[in-house]
Amino acid sequence: MQADPIRPPVFTRTETLMYLVIGATAQFGRQAVEELVAAGAPVRALTRTPEQAGLPAEVDVVQGDLTKPETLPAALAGVEAAFLVLQYGMDVAPLLAAAGRAGVRRLVFLSSGAIVPGTERQPDVIAQYHRDVEQAIEASGIEWTFLRLLFPAINSLTFAMQLQGGDVIRAPYAEAAFSAVHERDVAEVAARILTGGGQAGRAYDLTGPESLTQAQQVRILGETLGRPLTVEDLDPEPVLEQMSQFMDPEFVAALFGLMAQAVGRPAPVNDVIEQITGHPARTYARWAADHRADFGG
Repeated sequence: MQADPIRPPVFTRTETLMYLVIGATAQFGRQAVEELVAAGAPVRALTRTPEQAGLPAEVDVVQGDLTKPETLPAALAGVEAAFLVLQYGMDVAPLLAAAGRAGVRRLVFLSSGAIVPGTERQPDVIAQYHRDVEQAIEASGIEWTFLRLLFPAINSLTFAMQLQGGDVIRAPYAEAAFSAVHERDVAEVAARILTGGGQAGRAYDLTGPESLTQAQQVRILGETLGRPLTVEDLDPEPVLEQMSQFMDPEFVAALFGLMAQAVGRPAPVNDVIEQITGHPARTYARWAADHRADFGG
């Protein structure tokens, strides 16, 4: 879907509207908080443990829990718009009810690029959960915008532990191709829509600027770190069985299914991020450089 350019608003100290980030200590939520602070917007962050949030001093950090509806009214009071970064499987109904009572005007939901538009029954549990949340938001009567993200670049952080023991990355589906998205780009898009509006009723697929296989990503990561990294393509079945012992088996099966579908074909690439933010989406090489410290570089 074509996006409308959004100019960042100018905020003054007399501005009373509040922008709430739910999931504010997760990667995408934290980055969105930082983007809003940089724009001078009044920001509130919802977290279960405010004392551990580590957010900028300008942020109004409040204690709240989506599983405890009684904690939500105070967090939502005076909120103009909210960015939802939800844990998979979270029930969104209590939040939507509280947001409606509080008069929240706009919701931006970080959804999944696995969703198949126009399909009632989604192909896997990841897509189905996110589409169910989307439909609940649509039914709430609150203005909404959905940001559908399939492959965030931060998935590569799973390589960090392996690199402590050598220069070989072992992973299934090494030839699966994705257009990895830098989390800062997602945060910028979310902040622009939260504060600027004008995107109500739209669902955007967010992609990076290039299609890269996991093997190509590892090569770029190695160039950034100055290490000769190589990839060992693992048989997915034993890995799936192992991961299913400590994660939701249906979720893991859906994740592996998405990777299997991405083998041997380029990932979709679009310019939605550039349309909304005014600059091209950051490359995977840029992401790797920004995360050198996470890999011991």
